[in-house]
Amino acid sequence: MHRLKAALQGLFCALLVLIAQPVLADWAVNMPRGVTQISNEVYELHMIIFWICVVIGVGVFGVMFASIYLHRKSRGVKPATFHESHTVEIIWTIIPFFILIAMAIPAAKMLIKMEDTRNADMTVKITGYQWMWGYEYVDQGVSLYSRLDNESNTVRQVKSGLDPKSVPNYLLNVDNQLVLPVGKKIRFLITANDVIHAWWVPDLAVKKDAIPGFVNEVWTKIDKEGIYRGQCAELCGKDHGFMPIVVKAVSEAEFKLWIEQQKNPTQIANASAPTSTVALNAATPQ
Repeated sequence: MHRLKAALQGLFCALLVLIAQPVLADWAVNMPRGVTQISNEVYELHMIIFWICVVIGVGVFGVMFASIYLHRKSRGVKPATFHESHTVEIIWTIIPFFILIAMAIPAAKMLIKMEDTRNADMTVKITGYQWMWGYEYVDQGVSLYSRLDNESNTVRQVKSGLDPKSVPNYLLNVDNQLVLPVGKKIRFLITANDVIHAWWVPDLAVKKDAIPGFVNEVWTKIDKEGIYRGQCAELCGKDHGFMPIVVKAVSEAEFKLWIEQQKNPTQIANASAPTSTVALNAATPQ
């Protein structure tokens, strides 16, 4: 009976794995390498620490399981009679100490580098609100709010009857993206207006708490143009899951043009109006 039950459980698990395969097609277990020098260095450090832990785990559990097997009672092995060994205690204290020191030195250097916001080319103040982000380009005099996009917000409502799969990047899009230039050192000043949030974009290797009454600093320098997504990483309340972050990295020329558009939205609308009128008149039958 027990064997039949175990067989059925194994069959059920196998079916689950087969069913889950399409879902796991894009699934990844490791952290992204990212698009900044810091994110790549963080990734390399992460992999070094990971393999150190793998070696330690294999070594410790290997010795443990080998000891259990080779010194089991059925082999007639007699237990040791000593109660303690100063030599062994010194060895298993000193070896982990040096391993931790070896891991702490590069980790500390990386943390210092991540916190060094000197000589930044521009500054962006980020403020967390319930439930949106406020972005202020301190040097350019431009500010905006970034909320969950209307399409995702409509679908997520209870009893909306809409299929989330029909929305690209469901719950990961915003109405206003944070536009940043590539190749520039950007300092972020991060705070919050109400409760504690956390601004987190894995591809930039930036994750910093946004705390009311405090201003935290961090920086990034993006190497590659593209769209990079993140989310609030602090359990800030009932709509914590609806505070996505979208960073659009563009060339410096495109960024300057975007800044001018933000400063003069009316002028741009007027500039585009005659073109539309001309096109409309040209298309109208005489």
